[in-house]
Amino acid sequence: MTAMKSVMVTAPNTTEIVEVPEPTAGPRDVLVRIRACGICGSDHMYTMYGGIPPRQGATPLGHEPAGEVVYVGDEVRGAQVGDHVVINPMAASDGIIGSGGAQGAFSPFVVLFDAVAGTHFRVIPDEIPFEVAALNEPMAVARHAVNRSGAKSGEKAVVFGAGPIGLGALLSLKAKGVEHVVVIDILPTRLEKALAIGADAVINSAEEDVKARLIELHGEAPPVIGIRDARPATDVYLDAAGAPVVPTTVFGLVKQGARLVIPAVHKKPVEVDFGGLLTTEISIIMSMGYPTEIFEVTDDLIANWRKYQLIISDRFDIADVQRALEVAATPGAADKVMVTLD
Repeated sequence: MTAMKSVMVTAPNTTEIVEVPEPTAGPRDVLVRIRACGICGSDHMYTMYGGIPPRQGATPLGHEPAGEVVYVGDEVRGAQVGDHVVINPMAASDGIIGSGGAQGAFSPFVVLFDAVAGTHFRVIPDEIPFEVAALNEPMAVARHAVNRSGAKSGEKAVVFGAGPIGLGALLSLKAKGVEHVVVIDILPTRLEKALAIGADAVINSAEEDVKARLIELHGEAPPVIGIRDARPATDVYLDAAGAPVVPTTVFGLVKQGARLVIPAVHKKPVEVDFGGLLTTEISIIMSMGYPTEIFEVTDDLIANWRKYQLIISDRFDIADVQRALEVAATPGAADKVMVTLD
């Protein structure tokens, strides 16, 4: 049996490149040669804990893949050898690819068992660079958050955090016709990127008064009983930063009936004065994963791939994957790290 190399979490704070059997595909399967795979913050979390069940101590990494079809089973429809594809890691029958499943996409090949077009994979145009196509999975996370927010044409929105999910949310908000999107961060380079991608305005919260600037940008909300201070007329707030100061800030300036959606992972508890929030009637909405969005976001990625490409901050060859994982895990060192496989 032919062997291949795969990146695996083998112990707490330890990743290794190990040899595993090269996967084989049958008549109902599709074999994909991985050409690019992004690094997610959860990859670092898995590494910290020594992997995740059911493969603690032997967790294959890589769940943001794009690749090229190299085998199509006789019973599979909707794919042919040579097609470029994005993959739904959550649909894999042998467990979520790169997130506790039997396979990880920091490997030369991944097999999609019982493959169904539109469920397990989607064919994309050859002109889309593989590294951009590999953004499909994290952009689906961002799209799900935007869908959960209910943001619609004519509304005004704010995104906290100009990392990959925040920038993906910006693009999804604009794709849905949201009238004005403000991105808030504390790093000037991130704010510059947000403007380049399509933010209508940015705010550096380390230097500017967020509430005053939002009133300036979005106007003042009508007064309501129980709220005595001026509030911005912002409809939607999206927390892609995961810092306790973000929801605290929103709670202090939200207008009546606004929505706060949180796709970020908060590692510390946030104190909430529900009594003080009562008259705001704020909707607090949590968001995780992409139940239906994995290929919903693909059309916009295809149409605007040059904008999405700006999200990528660092690129590494698979030969330097250990270094890529270190850089991605170092706060402030990189935004979106992409690993390419030839």
